[in-house]
Amino acid sequence: MRLRKKTKAKFFLFCVLIILLSGVAIIVLGNRSVDDSARTVLVDIPRGYSFLQIINELDRAGLVTNKPVFYALAIIKGAARQIRAGEYELSTSMSPIEIIDKLVKGEIKFYKVTIPEDFTIREIAARLAANKLVKESAFLKIANDRRVAASLGIEGSSLEGYLYPDTYFLDRSMGSREIIQIMNGQFWKRFTPELRQRAANLGMTIHEVVTLASMIGKETGFKEEKPLVSAVFHNRLKKGMKLQCDPTAVYGLENFDGKVLRRHLLRDTPHNTYVIQGLPPGPIANPDIDSLRAALYPAKVDYLYFVANNNGSHQFSSNLISHQQAVSRYQILRKK
Repeated sequence: MRLRKKTKAKFFLFCVLIILLSGVAIIVLGNRSVDDSARTVLVDIPRGYSFLQIINELDRAGLVTNKPVFYALAIIKGAARQIRAGEYELSTSMSPIEIIDKLVKGEIKFYKVTIPEDFTIREIAARLAANKLVKESAFLKIANDRRVAASLGIEGSSLEGYLYPDTYFLDRSMGSREIIQIMNGQFWKRFTPELRQRAANLGMTIHEVVTLASMIGKETGFKEEKPLVSAVFHNRLKKGMKLQCDPTAVYGLENFDGKVLRRHLLRDTPHNTYVIQGLPPGPIANPDIDSLRAALYPAKVDYLYFVANNNGSHQFSSNLISHQQAVSRYQILRKK
């Protein structure tokens, strides 16, 4: 009987010793760097991956030297269900514990992307795709979906005009739809209740304001000129004159080289304000807050025309004769 008890006691002590040694080994290995090369590795963890799939992904990237130890550490730290999908920048100089901590904290790699004012959705898609944040075709499909636009409170058939130009910090797990929601959310933050009330006071819909703002932004990049350009368009609308905005004539053209030609002005398209009367059916770009405010607060002037001078700004005129003189003057200067 005593022999049996002694055997049990020895077996128990042996098990305790094994557990202690295993614990020490896990701690030692868990704090040891993967290797000494200090190689930086980008690991993309897709949404919906199980913990075992994540470990396999890390193993393929050369960041796991001992799967049982790595798995045990993750269980001890409660990491199995806490890892956020996304792209992680890891290093082989890190220990398994450091890698697990970074995964649990969700320290994913963000990409700083600046969307300039007056970019079209096609240009936005190209820039995001260049940073490997979206597939260009997928982004454009969603951005041009009328149902998506309606779900975001947009009157038009696409999101053109409603993806606010700004600097964003995005990660590769987001996808097109989430990025669109972020950019559209920024638009609605900028288009404040004050601006909505101002639009109502002018008898304009939000869609008309955004459309006009996109034309203003495309015509001039000078903040101080935007209310003047806005005044020209407002004055023309009141008089029933065609808006004759050059950027509307080339909207939608692929591989446009930046030079508007006479044949462009004759294009029979829904947006070409040399052909149609009034505003286009929707925005031709994504305007910033300066253009949006200018559309709602035009300068109190009687200008009906403007022409580009040689420094990027414009000469404004109240009548056709003055405008023609300005056009002739700047054409002569350009030839010189």
